[in-house]
Amino acid sequence: MSLQVVVNFKVIAESADWIVVDKPAPLIVHPANRKPEPTLLGGLEKLLAYEMATGACLAIVNRLDRDTSGVVLVAKSTDAARELGGVFERREAKKEYIAIVVGWPATEFWECREPILRAGVTRESLIWVRQQVSEAGRACHTRFQVEKRFERAGKKFALLRCFPETGRMHQIRVHLAHRGFPIVGDKLYLHEGEEYIEWMAAGWNAALEKKLLLPRHALHAASLEIPWRGASIRWEAPLPLDLTEFSNGEAISLTPDVVIWSRHD
Repeated sequence: MSLQVVVNFKVIAESADWIVVDKPAPLIVHPANRKPEPTLLGGLEKLLAYEMATGACLAIVNRLDRDTSGVVLVAKSTDAARELGGVFERREAKKEYIAIVVGWPATEFWECREPILRAGVTRESLIWVRQQVSEAGRACHTRFQVEKRFERAGKKFALLRCFPETGRMHQIRVHLAHRGFPIVGDKLYLHEGEEYIEWMAAGWNAALEKKLLLPRHALHAASLEIPWRGASIRWEAPLPLDLTEFSNGEAISLTPDVVIWSRHD
């Protein structure tokens, strides 16, 4: 089974200084070093062609991984990027994610403060981006809340709300895997990363589908709230269909349709 690239995104809100979109998975945000493929930034440059021609300079403020869907804030100018970047540096942005994990946590609420470090710093790692919990790492803090417990084919899963207080790379994914509740479909952290290596080498296949259950990890940036020019602004993105179907025990389409980006609903 080949996994097609979804290139659509929906605009949630827009001003003269920024644009907020709902990014689907597996759309990447920036151009990668792999073969050419559609990107969110490229789609926004086309969407905002007039603004680009009259001096706009787009900058992604909160970058999401390829397989993470949800709210992405993009500045339209260097000044706006600097101002919005300051909001995140001061940790004034309130972020909420939804994750579907393997297993049932013992408590309804908990937090994780384990520091995180790139795995290759302390041991040999074939995957450059893979992170791990390490006392030598940077301070990291995530809060978790169980929203729903359910079963599929006799296996236990839980839908969680995740509140990252810091913004480390793969923070939510690493903290959940470390606590024994890896995110469904996570090629890097469900096990030791062997699924990621297999996917990079051969693409999506039946063997990976059996192990991972989803062709992307079940993590969604559900909302983002920031202070802006004397007010508080909150943006939300609904849980996408693939994750809704999984959490409801429904059959899942593992090959998403290819559609074009759109500015409005």
